[in-house]
Amino acid sequence: QVQLVESGGGLVEAGGSLRLSCAASGSISSINVMGWYRQAPGKQRELVATVTSGGFRNFAESAKGRFTISRDNAKNTVYLQMNSLKPDDTAVYYCRVVTIRDVYWGQGTQVTVSS
Repeated sequence: QVQLVESGGGLVEAGGSLRLSCAASGSISSINVMGWYRQAPGKQRELVATVTSGGFRNFAESAKGRFTISRDNAKNTVYLQMNSLKPDDTAVYYCRVVTIRDVYWGQGTQVTVSS
């Protein structure tokens, strides 16, 4: 059993910043990829950013230049620093962890950006 605990969501004005955290615990085998996805009302879930165990990062076009992703392998934790937030960034943000055995999703954390 693997648990993902997300934190850091909330309400922020346009132009503001938020930092999301996701800590993985439990029966964790080797973690390959950690990342964040988001789902806005009426839309499909989409990639925001991922980072591999080797440090390779992948970003959605909408996140490039504004968001950074990092991970602490010792703590099995991934972070998403979001700057210059826009109302279009409003969504539920989900942590996703890929191990050699399975894929795990967090419960989601709401990010709301007001105009």
